[in-house]
Amino acid sequence: MKSATVFVCQACGTQSPKWLGRCPGCGEWNSLVEEASAEPVRSARSKPQGQAVPLTEVRPEEGRRLGTGSLDLDRVVGGGLFPGSVILLAGDPGVGKSTLLLQIFGELAKEGAVLYASGEESLAQVAGRAHRLGISGARLHLMAETSVEAVLAEVERLAPAVLAVDSIQTSSVESLSGGAGSLAQVRESSARFIDAAKRRAMPVLLVGHITKEGMIAGPKALEHMVDTVLYLEGERYRHLRALRAHKNRYGATSEMALLEMTTEGLKAVENPSEALLADRPVGVPGSVIGVSLQGTRPLLFEIQALTSPSAFGLAKRMSLGLDRNRVQLLSAVLERSMHITLGDRDLFVNVVGGVEVEEPALDLPLCLAVASAYRGEALSSDLAAFGEVGLAGEVRGVGSPQPRIAEAAALGFRRCVLPASDARRLEPASGPMALTPVATLSEAIEHLFP
Repeated sequence: MKSATVFVCQACGTQSPKWLGRCPGCGEWNSLVEEASAEPVRSARSKPQGQAVPLTEVRPEEGRRLGTGSLDLDRVVGGGLFPGSVILLAGDPGVGKSTLLLQIFGELAKEGAVLYASGEESLAQVAGRAHRLGISGARLHLMAETSVEAVLAEVERLAPAVLAVDSIQTSSVESLSGGAGSLAQVRESSARFIDAAKRRAMPVLLVGHITKEGMIAGPKALEHMVDTVLYLEGERYRHLRALRAHKNRYGATSEMALLEMTTEGLKAVENPSEALLADRPVGVPGSVIGVSLQGTRPLLFEIQALTSPSAFGLAKRMSLGLDRNRVQLLSAVLERSMHITLGDRDLFVNVVGGVEVEEPALDLPLCLAVASAYRGEALSSDLAAFGEVGLAGEVRGVGSPQPRIAEAAALGFRRCVLPASDARRLEPASGPMALTPVATLSEAIEHLFP
C-alpha cells in the first residue's frame, strides 16, 4: 500500500495535498516539498483512553529539580531542570551552545547517568571538547547518532537521568522520506523526544539552529511543543554571552544570565554590572548609565550615543542592543522636548557589551545620552538613570525602584534620575544616593543641562 504524502512548505510549514508553485501560507515560491505522512505519536501527557477526569483526581506535577551546577543557569530555567521538561537551546553558530550543554552534563553526571547524543560531531570531537573543559566521568555517556529510533533505544537501555540531542535539525525518523532538517523531520523527531521525556519524567535538552533571520530553524510549532526556549546571545568575537528564557512553563521568562567565554568554557559572571562597566570612559559626551531590571536582578548598562551631521541630507538611525524603531521614536520626542532638530544629523546608539536589552526603563538614559552627545557636554560620572518616556514627553514609572537604586549605589554611583512616580513609592531615604525625581523629559534636560 502506498504511503500517503503531503506537500509541506519549507518556510512556514503549510501543508497542501498537491504541489503548488507558490505557498498559500507565506507566499514563498518553490518552497513546497513532498514528504511522507508519519503515524502520529500518542503523547504521554494525555490519558491513553482519551477519557476526561475530574480535577480532584489529577495530581500536580511534582519532583526534585536537577541543578545544573550554576546558580545563574538554574535561575533562568526556573530553579533547575524539572523532571519531564523539554528545553530548546538556540543560538547563532559558534556562540557556545554545545560548550554550555556539555558543561551542564558534566555537572549532572556527578549525580547519575546522562546521555549526550551528538549528530554533528564524532565521539572523538566531543571527547576532545570535554577534555579541554576538564570534564570527565564514567556516567557521562556519549553517542554519535542522528537516528531518533537509535537514540531512544539507548535511552531504554541506559535509563539516563537527562538526555541531550545536539542538534534537533540533524535528527531524523526512519519512517519519513524527507531529509534531516526538513519541517516534517524536525516536527516528528521533536514529538518523539517529548513523548519520551513525559513518559519517563526525564528532562530533555534539544539544541536548535538559527536561520539568517534570527529565528529557530524548523516549524514554528517546535517552540510551542517544548516547555522552555532558551536563547544564547552574544557576538562571536566578544567574551560575554547572555542566556535568556523566551518561554518557560516552569519559571519566569524575564531572567537573564550573563556568561563569559573563557579557555575553560562558559562561566557565570559574578558581578554582571561591574563587568559591563569595566572599560567605561569618564568625562565623555554621549555616555550615560542606565539601570535595567532583568527578571529579579538589576543590571547597569552603559548607553552610548553619537550624533554627526548627515553627509547627504538623509539622516541615519543605527542602533546596537536597542530596538531601532524605539530609538527613532525617542529621537522625535527628544526633538520636541529640547526644541532642536535631529533630522539633519546621523544618530548612532550602542549598548556596550553586545547585549540586547528590551526593557523600557532605558528610555530615559537613552534620551540623556543623545542630549549629551548633541550638546557636546558630558554628564557626571556618578550619575545613573532609569525611566520610560512616553510620546508626550512624560517620564513614566517602571517599578522596583529600590533594588535599582541599591545596585547603582553598590557600584559607587551617588546620583540617580528617576520617574517621580517611582520616587514616591520609595522607602525612607538611606545611604549617600541623591535622587532627582522628574515627571517629564524636559524637566530632566533642564536639570542636567542648565
